[in-house]
Amino acid sequence: MTPIQSIVPIVGFAAFSGTGKTTLLTALIPILKQRGYRIAMIKHAHHQFDIDQPGKDSYELRKAGASQMLIASRKRWALMVENDDQSNDPPLQTLIDHLNTATTDLILVEGFKAEAIPKIELHRHAVTKDFFYPTDNHVIAVASDIKLDLPENITSLDINNPQQVAEFIIKNIINRD
Repeated sequence: MTPIQSIVPIVGFAAFSGTGKTTLLTALIPILKQRGYRIAMIKHAHHQFDIDQPGKDSYELRKAGASQMLIASRKRWALMVENDDQSNDPPLQTLIDHLNTATTDLILVEGFKAEAIPKIELHRHAVTKDFFYPTDNHVIAVASDIKLDLPENITSLDINNPQQVAEFIIKNIINRD
């Protein structure tokens, strides 16, 4: 796998469904924002989704054939892109390249667990799945709800302590130099 190129620090969150990726991230983002960091979030969806609604002008223009639809207001703007190759997910690198890095201090990625980016693996005792870290050398920490015996190059974090996870990211991803 080709390493991802980004001038902005990036960290992924890898876990199986039901582990609490979104729960942790919704607690983590406000902590990082309060510390002054501007966060970009990339989330992988395993299903079809549409943020637009039938009957809205933007929906109708996109359905009429616009391959890119940018809608803007004072509050926000959104770019919707129709993927030419719908047999594969868009590469993470392509998505990163669409972000405005001038206004971003950290990119958080949910999903994309096969990508070559630093990752925090999430694990819950109740979700009985194998760990990624034994075969994924991009896992730098495991956040779990139980005590784990991890290799010394992998940090153990408490999945229920977003403050601890934030401190780890600040020290090891944002300020790693």
